[in-house]
Amino acid sequence: MRQRFLNRINFTDIALGIIGVSLVGLIIIGSVKTLAAGNYTLRQWLDFVVFGIAQGSIYALIALGYTLVYGILRMINFAHSEVFMGGAFTAYFAADAMAKAGFLRENPFIAILILFGIAMLTSVFLGVLVERIAYRPLRRAPRLVPLITAIGASFFLQYTFKGLYGDQFKAYPEVAALRGSWTFGDLNITRIQVVVIMSAALLMLGLYLYVQYTKTGKAMRAVSEDKDVAALMGIDVDAIIVRTFVLGAALAGAAGILYALTFRQVNYFMGFIPGIKAFTAAVLGGIGNIPGAMLGGIFLGLFESVGPILFLDGLDVPAPYQLKDVIAFTMLVLVLLFRPSGILGERLSRSKA
Repeated sequence: MRQRFLNRINFTDIALGIIGVSLVGLIIIGSVKTLAAGNYTLRQWLDFVVFGIAQGSIYALIALGYTLVYGILRMINFAHSEVFMGGAFTAYFAADAMAKAGFLRENPFIAILILFGIAMLTSVFLGVLVERIAYRPLRRAPRLVPLITAIGASFFLQYTFKGLYGDQFKAYPEVAALRGSWTFGDLNITRIQVVVIMSAALLMLGLYLYVQYTKTGKAMRAVSEDKDVAALMGIDVDAIIVRTFVLGAALAGAAGILYALTFRQVNYFMGFIPGIKAFTAAVLGGIGNIPGAMLGGIFLGLFESVGPILFLDGLDVPAPYQLKDVIAFTMLVLVLLFRPSGILGERLSRSKA
């Protein structure tokens, strides 16, 4: 048995093991040195954590779109980042008009709901359009073909919005009702962070309950397991796939508004980095797994917010927060090295979600 185990080990396994152990070692050493130095107060660490949860909540909402489509079609919808961008960018013009008219200041709650509605409807339109034109004709094609098509659809949408709305950054108007923060002991949380975390939590809970307990949700799990058998059982596979795209796109549109309210800038290229991060979150949680995408998004947001300071400050790196993207993708490498199936590692059809 020992000899058989040794025979299975090759140079690649050894190299990957060395890389993984080295990265873990650096993380432990950096963390110990940072905490021992005591340069950051408890309040500052809590600020990092709250920001990470808020940012991770946005990643999780976008990641759900990736994981839903993968769970049904076994393909990565790389155009999903532009679906996210399209909703937020289109809603900007409504936000700007309401701000100029004073409606955003006088009726902030209604105005924000209108923005959510515009963004989600726009994203749903884009998601269904991409599915109908780009993906449906290629459903039986080899996997590489829809993958290339998805990349092409992403560029098409990106430069279409560039042509329609321009290539300049647009500044989202500030919502006066979301200014300020609440302090609870050492915990300081801004109003916008509360809105982001609560909105994301409600949307994710709603999706979970929808997929778990509704007739359509059960049909989605059946189609994910086997499309042909599901069709024989009387399920309209095309309709279920469209509804899957609708759900994922609607969540991406909501994430776009939360992102815009948090960072207050949109442009035609805004979907690229959050899209890559959300895809990373989906892989971390276990691609095709709904709770995994939620967990992966929160985990990535926390890791990206806390990690640069915790891991690198003690190693005397001059500007650790400039390396937050490196930290995020290093975590992905570690997860894929030690648990390639992701944190939860179950597909949509095999999970309770």
